[in-house]
Amino acid sequence: MKIPLFPLQTVLFPGGPLSLRVFERRYLDMVSDSLSSDQLFGIILNKQSSSNDANNFCKIGVLAQIVDWDQGSDGVLGLQVIGKERFLLSNHYVAEDGLNMGEIKILEPEKKLLLPQEYTTLSAILESILHEFSELYTSVKKDFNDASWVGYRLAEILPIELSQQQIYLEIEEPLDRLELLKTFMTANQNFMKMPKDSTLQ
Repeated sequence: MKIPLFPLQTVLFPGGPLSLRVFERRYLDMVSDSLSSDQLFGIILNKQSSSNDANNFCKIGVLAQIVDWDQGSDGVLGLQVIGKERFLLSNHYVAEDGLNMGEIKILEPEKKLLLPQEYTTLSAILESILHEFSELYTSVKKDFNDASWVGYRLAEILPIELSQQQIYLEIEEPLDRLELLKTFMTANQNFMKMPKDSTLQ
């Protein structure tokens, strides 16, 4: 399967929202094609924003679907996208118009898993934090009882380095992701805004 790639200094997660500003001609054309044909494109972490070398692209990315857009008077296109399936990048090339293209394999989505009792505090913290991002998450279907959904949302919202976010994206098991997030939040709860009665143990 071949798709257009949008290498960025950000990590998109399945089911998560992302706001983008697009002004380069190659990406404006990509967005136009996506809107006219419902084609998805891939967002993938570029470890060096100043380089277009595929060696700096991470191998795991996420398909993006446009859910809203607007164009400012300056010609810059504002996009709201939602993350779909994860994919594995197997090959990369640059098209004549300069657009990055990737040959990918779609990865199996994580199955819904009821959030275990030991992680309900994480869900409560997430629910509290999401109130601060209510506009961004308007089009996101919420499921605070699903282990995968809670883990992905925490990974995209918490102040985590990009390299660590990418690790959370690549983890195959939702409970492994939650355990690492719990460790991170326990170590950093002094500076994180935590709801009352939500001390992590």
